[in-house]
This record gives sequence, C-alpha cells and structure tokens, in this order.
Amino acid sequence: MDKIRSANETPNHDFQKFLIVLAVVAFAAADVSHVVNPDYQVPIVKSTYDISPEGQAFQYAYETGNNIYAQVEGDVKNFNSDQPTLQVRGSYKYTAPDGTPVETVYTADENGFLAQGSHIPVAPPIPELIQRSLDYIAAHPPVVEKVYKP
Repeated sequence: MDKIRSANETPNHDFQKFLIVLAVVAFAAADVSHVVNPDYQVPIVKSTYDISPEGQAFQYAYETGNNIYAQVEGDVKNFNSDQPTLQVRGSYKYTAPDGTPVETVYTADENGFLAQGSHIPVAPPIPELIQRSLDYIAAHPPVVEKVYKP
C-alpha cells in the first residue's frame, strides 16, 4: 500500500534523520551525573542560535558549566529543487570520565555521516594484493550481454 503524504510533508526526510543522529550524539556525549545525584544541575554558560528567514540555513552553539561544548551549522543544498539535501557541519567536545579530552568534528550530507576524532577507531589499510585486485576489477568491469527475447 502506498504511503499518503500530507501537503506539508516533503519526500526528503534528511532533516529528520539529522535530528535523530544529533539526539544520539548528544545522548552519548552527555554528562549523566545527574542520574546518580538528582539535585545536580549543570548551568548553560553560553547558548546561541540563528536560523535564516527562509529556513535554508541554521547554526547553533552551546557551552555548559561542566565543559561540554557543541557547535553546528547547516544549510539546504538545492532548496527549490525536487531533491533538496541538508548539509551539516559541526563539532562537540567534552571530558571523558577517565579525564581524557574528547573532540569530534563531523559532517552529514547526501554522502552520509562522517565523524573524525582521535578517539574514533580507524580501519587498517587495505593490503597491497587486495588493493591491486580491486583496482584491476574497477579497470576491467564484466561485460554484460543483452539477450533479445521476441
């Protein structure tokens, strides 16, 4: 059964996906000491936000009393087209429970979510023989025969 869309719903749900990813990142980076001590409250030291009147771009930043900092800016590519895409660039930093400073810089766009930080594991390099075979396969794609059926 086809989904019926309302007049306000757009076919591109990238902004909703971004908000979900942002919520997960914020939850993972959050200081949960207030769960142990319900009287513990962290003050917001600094908070700024701005959104363009057309809704094509936004930015926000905040800093908390326990040294959590985040900043994000985003805009919509191809705003008036059939395929608008949300582009987001941001970063956040905090101190891990073991005292290690954690900083993450990320982008999210039509190519997905890409995060960089010294605490994020990096895949090992592709072994030379496997890379050579992948290069060969890319240079020599298989021939696809079209079969005509009357």
